Amino acid sequence: MTINEATELLDNVELPIHEVKTIFHTFKDNAEVVGMVAMNVSRRTSVYDHEIGKSDTLVELLIELSRVKDMGSRWAVAKNHHTPAHILTQLALDEINLVRALVATNPNTPVSVLETLFNDEKIVRDGLSGNIHTPSHLLLILADDSDKMVRMRIAENPSATQEILERLLSDEDEDVKKAAHVNWEAKNGQKNE
Repeated sequence: MTINEATELLDNVELPIHEVKTIFHTFKDNAEVVGMVAMNVSRRTSVYDHEIGKSDTLVELLIELSRVKDMGSRWAVAKNHHTPAHILTQLALDEINLVRALVATNPNTPVSVLETLFNDEKIVRDGLSGNIHTPSHLLLILADDSDKMVRMRIAENPSATQEILERLLSDEDEDVKKAAHVNWEAKNGQKNE
């Protein structure tokens, strides 16, 4: 198989994961192919249904991709919902802030790591706002962030407490208020049923 054939195959998200892994092992010294493997893995994982595509082979491949020099590959691993917690813990120390920011968004990241990432630079802290496992005391602090999108993600976060939502219901931004209202209604509607 040539590099061109490999990249063509990797363009297909339906390619069986064991074949993706074989291509990775065959061309692991080729940055283009490694990047395409990472993209294939990233595209096959659903943001909405975290169990789609999960397999032992996928997890093994994510672990191997976490060790490559290519930042794009580590980025794909950091955001993948199938990445094991111990790999996310390692990537939380990555030199690239975008990789750490994606670790902050990943629901598999251990709470102790999320706590540590709160002390990182702004782009990393901002990633915590949408993570359902970010401790509420951190969400409460982030609810006062000057960045509207941080407050919006908190307003939409299913883990936002009533106290946080109450604060955001009086936010200066109408979109944040609306998102907080929708979340508030969803939580209070569930309590009343």
